[in-house]
Amino acid sequence: MIKEQKSLAVIIDADNSQPSIIEGLMEEIAQYGVASVKRIYGDWTDTRLKGWKSHLLSHAIAPMQQFGYTVGKNSTDSAMIIDAMDLLYTGKLDGFCIVSSDSDFTRLAQRIREAGLSVYGFGEKKTPKAFLAACDKFIYTENLRKVKKSSPAKIPVKVDISKDKALQVLLKNVVEDTADHSGWSYLTHISQTLANRHPDFDPRNYGFSKMMDLIIAVDMFEIKKNDPFSHNKAVFLRCKRQKRNY
Repeated sequence: MIKEQKSLAVIIDADNSQPSIIEGLMEEIAQYGVASVKRIYGDWTDTRLKGWKSHLLSHAIAPMQQFGYTVGKNSTDSAMIIDAMDLLYTGKLDGFCIVSSDSDFTRLAQRIREAGLSVYGFGEKKTPKAFLAACDKFIYTENLRKVKKSSPAKIPVKVDISKDKALQVLLKNVVEDTADHSGWSYLTHISQTLANRHPDFDPRNYGFSKMMDLIIAVDMFEIKKNDPFSHNKAVFLRCKRQKRNY
């Protein structure tokens, strides 16, 4: 039986996002549900937003015009928040994708979650911690930019995790906290706990495309699969210790 997908509203702050992320953004959102509503906000008379225009039609994103009525005031944020609340009250959505690096959306994310809906944030690494914490999951847009086919192939830069003590402690604590009586922890539970504690945790932040690749590289855990011949392989981890007789 196919699991019903979440219906999501995607609201993009054109003033605080780059058009270079659009391909990766839509692919990422598709992992969480169906983008039932797609809107992007900004003053489309401003030439600074012209880079976005060529992407709107191909991705069926509705441009929402918002004039800058007052110098120094971001009226785009207000328009996004008002529209988001209107969409929330329809009761037809399961979650929101807020694309911005602006901390002004912190309270909006909190309010949406209070209503029982999921919030996925997308922004640059400069995004304030308060907005990160207000989301169920936060994805850095630096991880979403696509390399043009005409550009030389780029190999992701991997962080030397052997020197990242904070990462090692984080992973160790989560594995131990989610372990059963024998010390084994289900990888899916580990990933979910990491997301709950740190919404911006992402193996791509360390140069790895998958969680399993990061786990192997950190070289701190024993790994086992319950059925190596099954298509649905359940992976379990346990902190490395002295050799056991069982």
